[in-house]
Amino acid sequence: MNPTPDAWLQTDAFLADTLIGVDDALEEALRAQRANGLPAIEVAPVAGKFLHLLARICGARRVLEIGTLGGYSTIWLARAVGADGRVVTIEAESANAAIARASIDAAGIGERVDIRVGRGADVLPTLVGGFDLVFIDADKESNTLYLDWAAKLGHPGTVVVLDNIGRAGEIIRDDTTDSQVIGTRDALKMLGDDPRFDATALQTVGAKGWDGVAVAVVV
Repeated sequence: MNPTPDAWLQTDAFLADTLIGVDDALEEALRAQRANGLPAIEVAPVAGKFLHLLARICGARRVLEIGTLGGYSTIWLARAVGADGRVVTIEAESANAAIARASIDAAGIGERVDIRVGRGADVLPTLVGGFDLVFIDADKESNTLYLDWAAKLGHPGTVVVLDNIGRAGEIIRDDTTDSQVIGTRDALKMLGDDPRFDATALQTVGAKGWDGVAVAVVV
């Protein structure tokens, strides 16, 4: 099969069908997002399962998510932390937060999730540290700020996941004027240079096109 975007999409669908299957709560969360006009920028199902498994593998009980959108990835993370765990998720738009709250509650895990409405730069300084996993999926221009707070609010061994690092390959361009690409490049350089992190990254193709994810541990 030729490596085309359509082939990537079909392969992603096969993997999701084979390894995840139909999940009514997650499907309803996506329907709510679409019905309310939210952009289709949530993680793909296989990426949501990846986050879920990472949280379980590291035994996360406190998770910080920066960028809630409609709550799709939040549901994956909240399921992973268990009944005694908690997810704090930050969403800049109050309308998005309301949609997410309804979907998270409908999934039966509302008591595990604390949605904080506001800009990350304003909300992060108000949080108490000790998070076991931090998922960063918000405005790319603020990635380095979010990474700094991930280190401050984490502890040695905290897992940090930075989404959307591929940018369709534009990250290799040092002459880019795209603010999202610049924010992503700066974040990757920070993960490579900042002694608080030990990190790697993987480029991906699939339902979200040519992209990728960085995974780090707080040292």
